[in-house]
Amino acid sequence: MRIVNDFPRRVMEEETWIPLPDGSRLAARIWRPVDAEIHPVPAILEYLPYRKRDLTAERDMQSHPYWAGHGYAGVRVDIRGTGESDGVLTDEYLPSELDDGLVILEWLQAQPWCTGDVGMIGISWGGFNGLQIAALGPPALKAVITLCFTDDRYADDIHHMGGCLLGDNLSWASTMFDGNACPPDPELVGERWREMWLERLDGSGLWLAQWLEHQRRDDYWKHGSVCEDYAAIRCPVYAVSGWADGYCNAVFRLLAGLDVPRKGLVGPWAHKYPHLGVPGPAIGFLQESLRWWDRWLKGIETGIMDEPMLRVWMQESMPPSARYDERPGRWVAEPAWPSPHIVEQAFRLTPGHDLLAEDAPREDPPEATLDLRSPLSVGLYAGKWCSYNAPPDLPHDQREEDGGCLIFQTPRLEAGLEICGSPRVELELAADQPVAMVALRLSDIGEDDKATRVSYGLLNLTHRDSDEHPEPLVPGQRYRVRIALKHIAQQFPAGHAIRLSLSTSYWPLAWPAPRPARLTLWPGACRLVLPRRDPRPAEEAALPAFAEPEGAPALAKTLIQPSQESWRVIRDLAQDRTTLEVVHDEGRYRIDDIDLEIAARVTERYAYAYGSYDSASGWTEWQRSFRRGDWEIHTLTRTLLTADADNFRIRATLDAWEGETRIFARTWDETIPRDLV
Repeated sequence: MRIVNDFPRRVMEEETWIPLPDGSRLAARIWRPVDAEIHPVPAILEYLPYRKRDLTAERDMQSHPYWAGHGYAGVRVDIRGTGESDGVLTDEYLPSELDDGLVILEWLQAQPWCTGDVGMIGISWGGFNGLQIAALGPPALKAVITLCFTDDRYADDIHHMGGCLLGDNLSWASTMFDGNACPPDPELVGERWREMWLERLDGSGLWLAQWLEHQRRDDYWKHGSVCEDYAAIRCPVYAVSGWADGYCNAVFRLLAGLDVPRKGLVGPWAHKYPHLGVPGPAIGFLQESLRWWDRWLKGIETGIMDEPMLRVWMQESMPPSARYDERPGRWVAEPAWPSPHIVEQAFRLTPGHDLLAEDAPREDPPEATLDLRSPLSVGLYAGKWCSYNAPPDLPHDQREEDGGCLIFQTPRLEAGLEICGSPRVELELAADQPVAMVALRLSDIGEDDKATRVSYGLLNLTHRDSDEHPEPLVPGQRYRVRIALKHIAQQFPAGHAIRLSLSTSYWPLAWPAPRPARLTLWPGACRLVLPRRDPRPAEEAALPAFAEPEGAPALAKTLIQPSQESWRVIRDLAQDRTTLEVVHDEGRYRIDDIDLEIAARVTERYAYAYGSYDSASGWTEWQRSFRRGDWEIHTLTRTLLTADADNFRIRATLDAWEGETRIFARTWDETIPRDLV
C-alpha cells in the first residue's frame, strides 16, 4: 500500500461525545480539515461496536484521515454499550441502535463544520446498519457504501444458511461474548470506567442462547432485513464484497432489488476492505470511495455512474489451498443485474455419476436411484462460512471430502467455460428421517485431479418450501427441491472437469441433523444449472483500471509478542474421535499514542466421535487483556455447545480480573429445544 502523507487539506483529530435524548453519550472520534468551520465539509460516518479507541484504530487510521484530507469529516462512533459509549449492548441491530444512528446523523448535520450532507460506510456490522438506517429515510443521509453485508439476516447471515445452523453462529457469538466484556478506557471516561465495565459484564447476556431461540425466519430476523422492503431505501448505494467472504450473494440481490442509483463490486477478497484485500489483488478502494462520495455528497460529476453497474473479478483456476496471497484473474463488468449477457447452461446427473449436457442422449433407466448417507467427517476441509483468511480458513483439496459423497463429474472440457452468478441444483430425492440436510459443492477438477471448491450451498430439507414455516419430511416420500449455490465468477479451463458433490452432512461448517439420514436420489430427474458468461474482450479491455491501494499513515504501534495461528484436523483413531482445532493468537502490542498494551487469543474446537451424531460439540475460548502502567484487566470467556436429537445445550462462563483480583464471574447452562434443525 502506498502511504499518503500530504493531502489537499490539513487534518485535525478530536475525541468527542454525541448526546442522546435519554442523557447517555456516544463516544466519537472525528478527523476533519482544520478549516472546516470556515469551509464546511460533508461527513462520512462509520458506526460500529468494535472499539474505535483500540481494536479498529489501526484500520481507521488508514481511511478516515484519508477522507478528511480530501475534504470530508471521517467520523467513527462506538455503538451504545461498546468502547467508551454509555450503556450496555445486548444484541445486534437493536431498534435503539438504529434510533441512536438517526440522532448521530442529526447531530452531524447540525455541526458548524458540516455541510449537512452525510454518507455512511461500513464493513460487516457497519454495512448492515448503514442499510438499515437508510431504510428509515433520514434526510441527512445522502449515500451509502456497504461492504460484506446482508439484506436478509436469516437466509444469508453468519447464523443460518439454507435453514441449517452454521458453526460460525457459535464462533461469532463467542467473538461478541469477548467484545462485550471489554472495559472502556479510563483515560477517556475517568473514574466511571469500573462502573461502566461491571454494568456491561452483568448485563450484556449470552447472545448465543438468544439466537438459538429463533431457528426459523420469524420477526426476530425480519427486523433489520432490508429485503423486507427494498423501496424504503431512497439514497444511492454502493455494494461491495469478495468471493472468499461469506456475504457476496447480497450484492447481487441488492442490485436487482433496489430502485435507486446503485453499483456493485466483488473482488477475490475475504472479509476485508478492498484496499486491504486478501486474497489479492487489493485495489485503490479509498480512491474509488472518493469518486462515490464526491458524486453524491458534493455533486461533482466523477464519471462513476457512467460505468457499468457491476464489476467482478473473474477468477482463474487455481490449485486448492487454505490461503491464497493472490487469485489470478481479470475484472469483468455487466451493465445491469440480472444481466442480459448471462445464459443458463444445464447438465443432468446420471446413475453412472456423470454430469452430461442436458440435451445429450439418455441411456440410463429413468427411475434408477442412488443412496447417500455421509459420515460426519465431510466438512473438515470446508474452511469457514465467512473467511477472514487468518488463520488460513479457505477450503482445501475437496478430494478429502468426496469419499463420503455422491459425486457427478463432466468429461474433461474441450473448451474453457466461464460462469458468473449463482449456480443452481435441482434434485429429486427422498429421506428416511423427518429432518435431513443436503450439502452441495461445485469443484474445479485440475488435470492433476486436485479439486478446488468453487461454490457450495446447503439446504435443511424441512425448509424446502419456507424458512418461516418449515415442515418435517415424510420418510420415503419423493420431493423436488432447488438449491442456490453461492454466487461466483470462475473460469474452468479446457482440460479440466466440473464436479458436483452431494453429502448429508457438512460439519462443522453446519450443525448436523438430529439423526443420521439416508437420502435416495433419482439422478435422472436432477440437474445442475450454471450461469454461463462468455468473455467480451473488447468491453473488458475498455474498463478503467482501479488505482493501486493507498491510505493515510499507519497507526504507531510496538510489537511485543508476535501473532501465531494454526488450523489442525486431529484424528485420534484410538478413541475414534476427530477434532478441528483453530487457534488465532493475536500476540501482544502497544498502541504508542495512548500507551495501551493489548493481547488476545482465541481457540475453537469442533469435535465428534465416529458414528455418533449426539457427540458433535463446539467449544470456544477467548482470552483478552488491556494494560497501561499499573492498570490491567483480563477477561476469559468460554462457550460449549452440544446437542442431542431433541435439544441444544449451552454451557458458558465469563470471568474478569482487575489486576490479580477476579471481580466478576458468571456461568450459564441453557437447554433449547431443536426446531426442525
